[in-house]
Amino acid sequence: MNDNSLRDLRQPRRQAGGKPPKITFPCDYPIKVVGDAAEDFAATVCQIVIRHDPGFDASAIQVVPSRRGRFQSVRLTIRATGEVQLKALFDELKATGRVHMVV
Repeated sequence: MNDNSLRDLRQPRRQAGGKPPKITFPCDYPIKVVGDAAEDFAATVCQIVIRHDPGFDASAIQVVPSRRGRFQSVRLTIRATGEVQLKALFDELKATGRVHMVV
């Protein structure tokens, strides 16, 4: 394999014509939120998500601990209505100081 066959996974995959793929809103949008392991971490994430998606079903979340138990990932799906909603959600999650990454 040569370096030309590798791509930066942080960059969106380009479609024909050089444009990144677009999301058609509204849509179901999976999110993974990673933070320090704590009993109330999933509840905190759910409280924030509900402010941005009032119809969010918290019973469908998955909480997965890291191998050594230091971190947790909360996997969920929201009903995304637009880029503004997603940006506001991601910003509020990061502003808690408890979230390390939102994917």
